[in-house]
Amino acid sequence: MEKREMKRIVTIQDISCFGKCSLTVALPVISAMGIECSIIPTAVLSTHTGGFSGFTFADLTDEIPKISAHWQKENIDFDGIYTGYLGSKEQLSMVSDFIDAFRGDDGLVFIDPVMADNGKLYTGFTEEFAAEMAKLCSKADVIVPNLTEAAIMLGEEYVPDGHTEEYIHGLLNRLCAMGAKCAIVTGVRYSEDTQGAVAYSSETGEYFEYHRENIPVSYHGTGDVFSSSLMGALTKGADMESALKTAVDFTVESIKLTVGDDFHKYGVKFEKCLSMLTK
Repeated sequence: MEKREMKRIVTIQDISCFGKCSLTVALPVISAMGIECSIIPTAVLSTHTGGFSGFTFADLTDEIPKISAHWQKENIDFDGIYTGYLGSKEQLSMVSDFIDAFRGDDGLVFIDPVMADNGKLYTGFTEEFAAEMAKLCSKADVIVPNLTEAAIMLGEEYVPDGHTEEYIHGLLNRLCAMGAKCAIVTGVRYSEDTQGAVAYSSETGEYFEYHRENIPVSYHGTGDVFSSSLMGALTKGADMESALKTAVDFTVESIKLTVGDDFHKYGVKFEKCLSMLTK
């Protein structure tokens, strides 16, 4: 097969018609980095669920194997598979099958196990779902849980702050022991003034970290901003150290441009920072 000029990623997650998360973040961010971005939408919502009520929801679970089968017939291939919010155990199983069918020899499988934050599972998720998500993560090259998701998958108590390097490194080691080649935890705070992400490669035994100033606000979809830019950087060939810096800087600058705008609480203004990625 002739080698493609452009890298190509497929991302599998839901799409909110209004709001900034999941596919409405992943598609523009990855495209801005010069990477072809294909999508499998797992559901369509009128808005995201953070701060909105009465939103519509259309489940697209049944479409996932149909799309996969068609792509296999067309011999479509990918340089990376990136999964985000998956809403059911059935979808986890289908995505696992998709990875088996489309994972290339050099392809990057990147899983963001979106299911929890601030010490608890999102509404509708269960411990059983978390256990199945942990199984899916065992197939990944890179997993990117926040601290809550990491603790839940490991069956450990959530530690919200006061993190030590020893604790974070131990957490990463235990995550990689589940099967992933590289684990990254976000939301790490070694002090009150900083926040960042720390990575561990089980293949090299190396740790990587990058921290910026802590901004004491919360916006829906910042995890998707981080993961999408990190996936893009890794796909473009960046090493983990520089990819972490790219993703953290992009996320922080997007947040800083949004702080103080009460009309923009539904997500961060990442569009104003896309020029950081096109470079």
